[in-house]
Amino acid sequence: MLITRRLEFDAGHRISTHNSQCRHLHGHRYVIEITLSGNIISDEGVAEQGMVMDFSEIKRIAKEVLVDKWDHAFLVYARDTLVVEFLQSLKDHKTVIIDTQPTAENLAIKAFHILDLAFQDAYGNRLALEQVRLYETPNCWADARREIINHTNNP
Repeated sequence: MLITRRLEFDAGHRISTHNSQCRHLHGHRYVIEITLSGNIISDEGVAEQGMVMDFSEIKRIAKEVLVDKWDHAFLVYARDTLVVEFLQSLKDHKTVIIDTQPTAENLAIKAFHILDLAFQDAYGNRLALEQVRLYETPNCWADARREIINHTNNP
């Protein structure tokens, strides 16, 4: 069975090597969809009976390990040194430094790796993260799927 939980957050970024508008500092209302697979829990009388995982528990874990860290932060490439230095000069600025350009594709992969660790068989029902879909805009998104992540050398 597959289940999906959708969360939203705001973050800024720039793609320093981009040939168009995205090379400028800007922000997005990101949407992340977290898709998990697992067996439906059939244990009589448990709170999760009939579920793969409680949707509120997916939200709690995702917020704790990822969303609250990226929400209202600036996601910056470590090698974008001028921007890194500028952001670090701002008192109490929420900055997340990553080792790749913060494209939708790279952020989806980063999110997948972070969330994969958090959801590893949390319920003992063969629970597994299958996909992270990250919307940069309502019309543009990237999918990081387990079968693709396992067969590539992406970050």
